[in-house]
Amino acid sequence: MVDIGKIQAALRSEGVDGWLFFDHHRRDPLAYRVLGFQPAEHVTRRWYYFIPADGEPKGLVHRVESRKLDELPGEKIPYSSWNEQVEGIRQILGGARRVAMQYSPNCAIPYVAMVDAGTVELVRGLGVEVVTSAELVQHFEARWTQAALESHLEAGRRVDEVRRQAFALIGERTRNGEKVEELEVKRFVLAGFAKRGLICEDGPIVGVNANAANPHYEPQEGLTRPIGRGDFFLMDMWAKLDRPGAVYYDITWTGFCGAEPPEEVRKVFTIVREARDRAIARVEKSVLAGETLRGFEVDDAARGYIASQGYGPAFTHRTGHSIGQDVHGNGANMDNLETHDERRIVAWTCFSIEPGIYLRDFGVRSEVNVFVGDREARVTGEKQMELVIV
Repeated sequence: MVDIGKIQAALRSEGVDGWLFFDHHRRDPLAYRVLGFQPAEHVTRRWYYFIPADGEPKGLVHRVESRKLDELPGEKIPYSSWNEQVEGIRQILGGARRVAMQYSPNCAIPYVAMVDAGTVELVRGLGVEVVTSAELVQHFEARWTQAALESHLEAGRRVDEVRRQAFALIGERTRNGEKVEELEVKRFVLAGFAKRGLICEDGPIVGVNANAANPHYEPQEGLTRPIGRGDFFLMDMWAKLDRPGAVYYDITWTGFCGAEPPEEVRKVFTIVREARDRAIARVEKSVLAGETLRGFEVDDAARGYIASQGYGPAFTHRTGHSIGQDVHGNGANMDNLETHDERRIVAWTCFSIEPGIYLRDFGVRSEVNVFVGDREARVTGEKQMELVIV
């Protein structure tokens, strides 16, 4: 159940008059998760729920679905007609002039942009300034509990074991002059996950040579290549424990089948590793010093180094993403490319750091997970320091 007091404290801290939740046809899963309820029936009519920074919350419900918000505290005002709806919104807002909604200016953070433009226009038409709820969502959606952290660490131990075995499989096959299909390795990983009580929605990525240069390549039936001697390969895998509330662990490692990888491969790996470690150091230093750090600044630390080495255009995605019960969570992303993410990095959140360089014949990415605690930041699993030779 929703903790109104905690939300109101966060609203006062953010300097807004309240948080207006809205949904129609279950378009906004964030609203249900933050408010801590799930309607048993269809949501065929619009509902609104306003939590002011001070005072009692109020809801607005259609008479056809008048019990929709019964689980939530506060008065519920019924409406049927469109003009009753507009007046009802005015009434529940109670004179608020600056309210947060699941809205993102210019859709800069699409994970939060759940409210349609027309509804934002409707609220603004009442003389109310609508601001993004991105920081609020992060506070209530992206922060982990101790149990979540422990589930992540345990998932990491199990995923790392599967990763080591998958690399060993590739090495054993290729050293004997055989080849192993990308798809076979993918299935090996998934079987290893299942055996260890891990689940994932999709993946993993197993890419050889040029396929490793496609950040979201995934082998499938009819779309797979063999890995053999002299080949470079990349493996990106993510999974969580098969239990309620568990959160993901997400890593990317790279390897080479043979005694000596090409010099360019070693060079690019070294640059990517250094970019990763500079981003990690940026987080660690700021958290230790108690400084405010925003997602785009972490991206700058990695991207700036890769650009200084002449590979800037080959780094085609953000440096990292929030991690939660979904592999791509709703906290701050380490991003100053795809978006300019100004959200603060807050305690008890986790995110990936995964810079990459993608060339014509191969691509290198090195991914770790970084957890930020109250006074420290740390990489939560094994960190690849050298290209794996198998």
